[in-house]
Amino acid sequence: MVHRYQPREIENKWQERWDTDHLYEVGESSNLPKFYALTMLPYTSGDLHIGHWYAMAPSDVYARFKRMQGFNVLHPMGFDAFGLPAENAAIKHGIHPYEWTINNIEKMRRQLKSMGAIYDWNREVISCHPEYYKWTQWFFLKFYQAGLAYRAKAPVNWCPNCKTVLANEQVVGGNLCERCGTEVNKKDLEQWFLKITQYAEELLDFSDLIWPEKIKTMQKNWIGKSEGAEISFGLECEGLEQKEIKVFTTRPDTIFGVTFFLLAPENSLVPQLTTPDHQEEVAEYISWCRRQADYMRTSMDREKTGAFLGSYAINKLNGEKVPIWITDYVLPSYGTGAVMGVPAHDERDFEFARKFHLPIRPVIALPEHAGNEVLQAYDGQGIMINSGEFNGLSSERGYEAVCDLIEKRGFGKRTVTYRLRDWLISRQRYWGAPIPVVYCPKCGTVPVPEEDLPVLLPPNAEFRPTGESPLKYCPEFVNTTCPICSGPAQRETDTLDTFMCSSWYYLRYSSTRADAGPFDIQKLKYWLPVDLYTGGAEHAVMHLFYSRFFIKAMRDIDRNLINFDEPFKRLFNQGIIAYHGGKMSKSKGNVIAPDKYVSTMGADTVRAYLMFIGPWELGGGWSDRGIRGISRWLNRVWNLVENGYSPDVVDEKAKKELTHIIHKTIKKTGEDMENLRFNTMLACLMEFTNHLSKVQEDRNVPDDLWQEAIKCLLLLLAPTAPHITEELWSRRNYKYSIHNQPWPKFDARLAEEEQITLAIQINGKLRDKVLVPASIREAEATELVWERTKIKSYTKGKEILKTIYVPGRVVNIVIK
Repeated sequence: MVHRYQPREIENKWQERWDTDHLYEVGESSNLPKFYALTMLPYTSGDLHIGHWYAMAPSDVYARFKRMQGFNVLHPMGFDAFGLPAENAAIKHGIHPYEWTINNIEKMRRQLKSMGAIYDWNREVISCHPEYYKWTQWFFLKFYQAGLAYRAKAPVNWCPNCKTVLANEQVVGGNLCERCGTEVNKKDLEQWFLKITQYAEELLDFSDLIWPEKIKTMQKNWIGKSEGAEISFGLECEGLEQKEIKVFTTRPDTIFGVTFFLLAPENSLVPQLTTPDHQEEVAEYISWCRRQADYMRTSMDREKTGAFLGSYAINKLNGEKVPIWITDYVLPSYGTGAVMGVPAHDERDFEFARKFHLPIRPVIALPEHAGNEVLQAYDGQGIMINSGEFNGLSSERGYEAVCDLIEKRGFGKRTVTYRLRDWLISRQRYWGAPIPVVYCPKCGTVPVPEEDLPVLLPPNAEFRPTGESPLKYCPEFVNTTCPICSGPAQRETDTLDTFMCSSWYYLRYSSTRADAGPFDIQKLKYWLPVDLYTGGAEHAVMHLFYSRFFIKAMRDIDRNLINFDEPFKRLFNQGIIAYHGGKMSKSKGNVIAPDKYVSTMGADTVRAYLMFIGPWELGGGWSDRGIRGISRWLNRVWNLVENGYSPDVVDEKAKKELTHIIHKTIKKTGEDMENLRFNTMLACLMEFTNHLSKVQEDRNVPDDLWQEAIKCLLLLLAPTAPHITEELWSRRNYKYSIHNQPWPKFDARLAEEEQITLAIQINGKLRDKVLVPASIREAEATELVWERTKIKSYTKGKEILKTIYVPGRVVNIVIK
């Protein structure tokens, strides 16, 4: 009697068995080559939805595949547990963030286990546990000791709804908070920063990384490298001690076109350069600018605004005095916070000059346009004009000549600047790792000694946001003693950006029980760097960028600790699952929970459907009809194996064909797996099962070949559908476990397609011949025919009446 396929019964059975047998626990003593396959750890937002599974299930399939290929595979899981969403949810529901987070972790862990993944749960990481964030704080101290962490007062992005500072990367969509969508404004605060800018040049180097080009481009654009010159302008203002100001330009060849000088409204010189008769107007304009986001300030299509300070700068190359203005499109964070206004050769400067009736002097021109009125900015190359001794030089030669002159006379120098700003890591919220610093009236800023870590987050603090850190109002936390003089001191009350926690978690997976350091150094050297990292492209300029900086900085701090340059060798970004016309997300209310499908159709069905839905890098739309189709296919696989086989008369041609298909399928599925083409891998296995169904019906191959084919099918399907294949493997009395078996090998000779000669006729007359695979289909044959040069020449300009295909023999084109 054939037993029915009952997925939940089977899946519960094998998950318990695997857990009891410690099947997926991994160590470092193996003589197999290592492979570290990692999926970005999820945020503890609550129940997992299908979008989460889409990131995790295919990555588990690949990890299982590498395990069958003979690698010692580390494929761990953990939880990114600090941050604003948990704190906001806790406030909304009236419970402590820790309770909210741990409850969510328990639900998520249960859902992840139902997936049947090969996670070694002994290596689980939870970033809000003191045994983890102790080491996050330790890394901060290492950065501080190396001069990479510093505190400074700076204008920061402030979300009035979340009541906290946001990094530049967390301001999105036209000055909105990425978390809550509230418009962001500016606020001056004492903040902690990490000197990520010190690594700008090295972060531009992707030479050893197998990463998507779009991610590399996004990081390069975020760094924003510019080569040019720093040029000094004189200052002429009564009572001003500073006699010059420097400006960065990528076009020193346009220096003679400067007709005004621009400062960022935040520039510290503005109050001193503002004459009494302009103070009121300037003050009003600065107040307005502080309410504008950097994103809007630099928008090209925004109307230009500004205020004249009443003072002047002097162009040292020609002695000309030019008026100094402030404008919102000059940011304090780029270059020197000053810009030389060259309206004839910069679009924004041109619009500014037109609005405020400032002179526009062309100094670069194409030969045919020299002397013409400037109707729009020209930012291209050309010949220098109106430039004194440099007239007649090309832009390229003029660039070098001007740089030579300013360096000779001490007016400036060639230099490089970056758009990248230092990483702001302070947050005025409760739910994060406390910054391990105390402030002593006698000793100043004092780092907490390493032996006193972790600085614990007080469980009884009032965590509702007020605009200042909630820890500030917790006296038992704030009041402490100075580690140096033992006098009274106060703790830093800001917490660390949650990206500090997620910038090193992949290191901790190597040895989660290490207590003498953040990890066991020998185990780290065995596993790191990560061989394949998978996750969303939205992390390009935050998590991925910060993690690269973390590794490079720690490598330079202690090469015995970190001896590699990059955290992730290969990066793959999965697409998205769409539902009801948009990306599946909780904020849109269009999420689908996997639980109901797992309880009825089984986790294997959900796993397989997610991989069949489309190319993993693109994603696709969720469809109940589609997942039912996958469920029917797995039922067919079950019946195919369980129904048994009894050969009748053996057909040598059928035997040869099945042998070929077995080896071709092994080859194709292996190639697709290696290239993460899961949808075509499954399509290949579906074709294989279709052929096996026909063989089972015809009973025309020997039993040993049939058994080989079934065994091959189960092994090839095992990474995708681990439960059903384990059950069928067991029912055939094969050695436990299927997941400890090697990936099947193919014979390249047997996998090759048999070649035939396809005749190509036009109106019944032979015009060409071509070698094709014997299994070629009509559509493929017809497409091939129309690519032939001879056939194109015979049919050019002719009306095609029809095309006749005789399988394996001929394509006949009928023309008028």
